[in-house]
Amino acid sequence: MSSKSSSPSSLKLVGLVVAWYAGNTFYNIYNKKATNMIHAHWFVACAQLVVGIVWSAVMWGTGMRKAPNLTAEDIASCVPIGLCACLSHAGSVLAMGVGAVSFAQIVKACEPVFAAVIGIIMPPMDIKPLLAYVMLIPIVGGVGIACIKEGKGVDINYTAFAWASMANLAAAIKGKKGGSVTKALKGNKEKNMDSANVYAVMNILSFLFTVPMVVIAEMSTLQEEWDKAVEAHGAQALIMNIVLSGFFFYIYNEFAFAFTASVGAVTSSVLNTAKRVIIIVVSSIIFVEPMERNTVIGSAIAIGGTFAYSLTSKKAAPKKKTA
Repeated sequence: MSSKSSSPSSLKLVGLVVAWYAGNTFYNIYNKKATNMIHAHWFVACAQLVVGIVWSAVMWGTGMRKAPNLTAEDIASCVPIGLCACLSHAGSVLAMGVGAVSFAQIVKACEPVFAAVIGIIMPPMDIKPLLAYVMLIPIVGGVGIACIKEGKGVDINYTAFAWASMANLAAAIKGKKGGSVTKALKGNKEKNMDSANVYAVMNILSFLFTVPMVVIAEMSTLQEEWDKAVEAHGAQALIMNIVLSGFFFYIYNEFAFAFTASVGAVTSSVLNTAKRVIIIVVSSIIFVEPMERNTVIGSAIAIGGTFAYSLTSKKAAPKKKTA
């Protein structure tokens, strides 16, 4: 079979990117609306994952997609990745719940910094080209500039910063440890683990880890917070925003996984960086989040640094020896 016939068409790739971007944008909008309505953000994160589980169950139950065929050992190998997925998702939800969506996205642009550090300290060691590490400087510097408010000096929402950083750390560890596990599962056709099913399994494991956090952090006040939210906004609006945020969260991730599987991690990382620009602009308009000069300049520098890091972090392929 020729490489041309086996490679995805340009139209398919464009469709995946459009669906990925649109889903992610709508997710951020409905997630912010939901977390603005109810101060039970672990619960919101957990409920979003339930929507994804229902979607997967329907796909598997109707035969539209083959169900995974995993052993107990396979599932055990996925558990650490599921935990990281839980912390990455919840950290993002909580960061955007307590702070501006734009600020959370600016901090999340620092994910390459966490990935670079994890790549060095967590075996097997992954050393990037020197230029890639240089590109971390504008990322950190840009986020720092974005946190400087005119007339106020450094102004950071430390809670949002902490949650977003937790999401970055968890995502970096998931990327480091998850690649070999998912590659092995995808390589065995009998396990039915294509990119969509890999994400579905991680979504289920993420849910199982999120439930205890809801119990520990919010169960004692959940009913009270729910009643307050229903009284202020109505049950229909609250449920709709939670369900839609969960639907778009699952859909955009599934499309993102499919795109990455088609083009590779580097191209996907570059487009993931560009995606943040759209989310920052849209959220600033919809939620009237102020974008001061330093915020615009800093976010542009940080996102530009992330873009450059994505391009320079891939190691050059070894040259083939000539006879």
